[in-house]
Amino acid sequence: MFNNYLKQILNSFAKGDAREESYYEHLADLLRNFSEDKRKKKIDVTILPKKTEAGNPDFRVWDGSQHIIGYIEAKDVGTNLDNIESSEQLVRYLTTFPNVILTNYTEFRLYRDGEPIEKVFITQPLTLKHLKKAPLQNEDELIKLIDRFLSFSLPKTYTAKTLAVELAKRTKFLKDEIVAQEISEGTKSIIGFYEAFKEFLIADLDEDEFADLYSQTITYGLFAARLRAGNKFNRTLAYSFIPKSIGILRDIFKFISLEELPKHMEVIIDEIASVLSITDVKKILEEFYKEGKGKDPVLHFYETFLAAYDPATREKRGVYYTPEPVVSFITRSLHQILKDKFGMTDGLASKNVTLLDPAGGTLSFTAKAIEIAVEEFQTKYGSGAVKDFIKQQILQNYYAFELMMAPYAIGHMKMSFLLEELGYRMADDERMKYYLTNTLDMQELEASKFPGMSSLSHESQEAGKVKKDVPILVILGNPPYSYLSSNNGEWISKEIKEYYKVDGKPLGEKNPKGLQDDYVKFIRFSQYKIDQSGEGVLGFITNHSYLDNPTFRGMRQSLINSFDEIYILDLHGNSLKKEKSPDGTKDENVFDIQQGVAVVFMIKYKKKI
Repeated sequence: MFNNYLKQILNSFAKGDAREESYYEHLADLLRNFSEDKRKKKIDVTILPKKTEAGNPDFRVWDGSQHIIGYIEAKDVGTNLDNIESSEQLVRYLTTFPNVILTNYTEFRLYRDGEPIEKVFITQPLTLKHLKKAPLQNEDELIKLIDRFLSFSLPKTYTAKTLAVELAKRTKFLKDEIVAQEISEGTKSIIGFYEAFKEFLIADLDEDEFADLYSQTITYGLFAARLRAGNKFNRTLAYSFIPKSIGILRDIFKFISLEELPKHMEVIIDEIASVLSITDVKKILEEFYKEGKGKDPVLHFYETFLAAYDPATREKRGVYYTPEPVVSFITRSLHQILKDKFGMTDGLASKNVTLLDPAGGTLSFTAKAIEIAVEEFQTKYGSGAVKDFIKQQILQNYYAFELMMAPYAIGHMKMSFLLEELGYRMADDERMKYYLTNTLDMQELEASKFPGMSSLSHESQEAGKVKKDVPILVILGNPPYSYLSSNNGEWISKEIKEYYKVDGKPLGEKNPKGLQDDYVKFIRFSQYKIDQSGEGVLGFITNHSYLDNPTFRGMRQSLINSFDEIYILDLHGNSLKKEKSPDGTKDENVFDIQQGVAVVFMIKYKKKI
């Protein structure tokens, strides 16, 4: 077997014009024959198309059950593998894939989890080059190396942390090496998604940001599908486990699961699906949930993922994940305000409560509100009617909006998990009314421009009904802070002018940029919605600059005119002001940011006629 392999290598080499690819089939045949003869098992060796030096490894090896065994990166005969081993390309492979062989066809190096394990020479390249011979050496060592490579399987048990890390490094590879490449090369389907997202959601979205959100969406879409799947799971099955009611994810996974993907994308997405296929993700989340680590397993899983994927992603577009105690404080306070101030004895569980988080993120606030409402209902009315309560009240009257696709996918996943924990499994045509939309843009989108993404238009229209027509009683959340706001659409630009005047007269500020911060615009949107309803309560945690900065005096007057009662808890934490706590210790921020924050509750009562 090995002598025949070397003979084939020598014959190709002797032609004088052989390149790295000339030897691919010889190596593939060696692996197939070895597995059948020595291990009595058939394997599938896929030779991957050579697109660029920075794509995927050259070979992917599968077992008989279509589980990925590992990858092989091949270089031309005689290549010094010491130089390749330290190259940026190979380092990416070794930090992404757990089982890799690097070879120049006469030397083989095996790596596990990025670490070198074994190294074997089976003939000296000089003998090929100068003597035109290929005497076989170290056959037993090569048998051991190949057998060890083919014996690899992914670990059957992951913790929440190790799973998050494994998914993160593969998602980063997908983003950096694959999606970005497909955009630059003009792959039709990927460009179509990119243009649709720019048109419908984020006008200033650049290629790198799109590659980021698209790659994360694929991973968390696979995760969400895995939660609903049984024992058998792979990329092509994922589409069937995406709820029909979440059209945007269905559109994306129709391409991922059912259409002909670029081979380089297929490889790494299959790899992500392989990790998920052997993992009981629901059990991991349930264990995380029971351990009570922050009481939000999906959020903490995502934060662990981000820490391994790209810590800077936490700060993109002013997004910060709210500490659970803050979420709990705001949500429970709103629950009590409804009881004490609005006479709603069931608080958030009351029949007429409509609730909106206009910057939903991973739905921490909405999830906490649901938990409180269900707990209140169950305590007063028993467990028997909880399913009907969730179906008739929560799924009908609780709303949220989000601009970024990855948190949107995670939020839907979280709701599915949470509601099952509370005893309610959503049917395939049910969903949370959590919409992918720009909260600050009232323009609805035409369906005709991007027919392959018609679900984006449908999502926009459903969100538009909430923005314009649905009376909202409770608005809560943690809106983004972004001094250089990119939300400059016609509607919000007009509405924010309300804050540019005092007693009807222009402020005359030379530098009113602070009023353009995203958190200010989200407060203005929320004020608009509660004014529209004629009553309501707002509970936010935001930048605290509007409390005393002179630039915001028009905003403060407008809020006083709209709301009957305003309660503010200034949490300080502004390192720029170098404030100290009352006891003289460091003034800590509840977020890892320099800007101080405050919690605000604003209450508007229905006017008596």
